[in-house]
Amino acid sequence: MVPSINVTIEGWPDGSPIPGNFAFGVQNADTHVALSDNINPAISWSGAPTETKSFVIICHDPDVPSSGEDVNQEGKTIPASLPRVDFFHWVVTDISAGTTMIKEGEDCRGITAKGKTPGQKSYGVTGINNYTDWFAGDADMGGEYGGYDGPCPPWNDSIVHHYIFTVYALDIDTLGLKGNFGGPETLAAIDRHILAKGSYTGTYSLNPDVSA
Repeated sequence: MVPSINVTIEGWPDGSPIPGNFAFGVQNADTHVALSDNINPAISWSGAPTETKSFVIICHDPDVPSSGEDVNQEGKTIPASLPRVDFFHWVVTDISAGTTMIKEGEDCRGITAKGKTPGQKSYGVTGINNYTDWFAGDADMGGEYGGYDGPCPPWNDSIVHHYIFTVYALDIDTLGLKGNFGGPETLAAIDRHILAKGSYTGTYSLNPDVSA
């Protein structure tokens, strides 16, 4: 079993609803969804093994519909029985062993049409998130979405979505990932290098009939 490290997020108790300012979208009575502040939460961690050489942060939503056919469609509801897949919201690699926090708004503050450029930051290397795929082909929003972009689950989904922020302590200094790498590539790269890990979860829903 992989040892645990302590992960803390300022903004909501572990396992409880995520406030709208950390989300990409919030409920709107007229249009179902309105764009939100999209601020990355402050995340900190402690208790890593002394031999840790770097950290990785991954935030993913495991509750995304595997089919987009009924997503955000009037008169339809996405059933709970539909198989679900992962949607990655934040990937940061090569965080130095001496770093124990990313501050609120340090990675993202607001929605950037066509996305933020991934790559080297003061706190690590950001990969792309799955808004890159979601907005692919959209003339106004399509692009490479690097770093953090918050929750915006389908407004007609029948289930609550969970957002799992996981910090991994690794036995290597760098994963060597560059360019358009995302969650799957990062998980493959850290395999066999994980010394310890810890997670912190938030919930979110844009369906007024489904409480987060």
